Amino acid sequence: MPTVNDILTAKGDEVVSVVAAESVLNAARLMNERGIGGVLVMEEGELVGIFTERDILRRVVAERRDPATTTLREVMTAPVIRCRPDAKVVECRALMSQKRIRHMPVMCEDEVCGIITTGDIMAHQVEEQQDTIEHLNRYVFDLR
Repeated sequence: MPTVNDILTAKGDEVVSVVAAESVLNAARLMNERGIGGVLVMEEGELVGIFTERDILRRVVAERRDPATTTLREVMTAPVIRCRPDAKVVECRALMSQKRIRHMPVMCEDEVCGIITTGDIMAHQVEEQQDTIEHLNRYVFDLR
């Protein structure tokens, strides 16, 4: 069965993080510049939360908070649901679906060593299905 490590091997282990005292505005600008839907929130090297587009909508815009003066500590999602590199992709997909989350940090011991998203999982599954289709096509056409 494919593991989270298989996804990280394909996509890389880059993680974008910010400190909890950072403003929502700066975090949103960073997310926009990087084309990502969320950032990990760190304090003293420890993962303390995650801040996503959903948090901007629900906890900033809907509550009419000023993004320039609101800190991530005030509006981040915590605690963070996480996984290990050896976790099975199918289990992570089920957990992400059940918890209605789109981003899951990957922890190696006490350190963040990557992040997976629902999009990463879908792309991995599509690639696996494509490989299966190609294999079956070769098998069927080689029999002729």
